[in-house]
Amino acid sequence: MIDRTLARRYALAVFSLATERDAIARIGDELQCVNEVFERDANARQFFLAPVIARSDKERVLAKVFERRIGDVVLHTLLLLVRKRREALLPALVDEYRALQMAERGTETLTIASARPLTEKQVTAMSERLERIYGKRFEPRVVVDPSLVGGVRVTMGDRLVDGTVAGRLDEMARSLETATV
Repeated sequence: MIDRTLARRYALAVFSLATERDAIARIGDELQCVNEVFERDANARQFFLAPVIARSDKERVLAKVFERRIGDVVLHTLLLLVRKRREALLPALVDEYRALQMAERGTETLTIASARPLTEKQVTAMSERLERIYGKRFEPRVVVDPSLVGGVRVTMGDRLVDGTVAGRLDEMARSLETATV
């Protein structure tokens, strides 16, 4: 299990360095890029996460592969994760760093799940309306989930607004159960 608190500590340290160097966006992009390499390439991921490979070997390979492609902050973060045997924290660290970036910009993630793809106009309209209601700025992310049948499910931080057909049917079933008990 990934320790989100520990990942947040690492992300805060990296974010602090990025702020000092006025490179918040670049370092965030580099972290995301490195994480995507490990997500896409099963062999690279297996090498990075393998506990049986000596840390010194991992450090040498990572330094050779990434040294001219990423900056010092991200490279040393990777090497530190290896030294501390916390390689599995990388995806959570990237998520926490992105959350810090968004907080710095005064925005929050808005996830809109729908059964069918939404138009840009629909996404913008929903986002703007929720911004007015909640007094926050959102960065919308759209997810297509055919299992929703119809409607949309909106997630804003820890808030969930379920306007899906499945959600309404579940709500109806709960109210019927309560009424018959």
